[in-house]
Amino acid sequence: MPSQSRPKKACCLISEILEEAGLDRDKARQIRRQILQGVILLCQWQLERMEDSRPSASAKRARKVTLE
Repeated sequence: MPSQSRPKKACCLISEILEEAGLDRDKARQIRRQILQGVILLCQWQLERMEDSRPSASAKRARKVTLE
């Protein structure tokens, strides 16, 4: 009866791929953290831009004008 090898788990395959690429667990975690911090910074910047671009209450508004 031939022995069947069990397929490798996805987490093991990912670890092997990262090792082949020269990335260890700590380096992958560091990169993931930097990416998340970049996304947070981008979102904060967009929110600030949205708040700055609001028209103030005293700003002039367009008026409807009729022409003769």
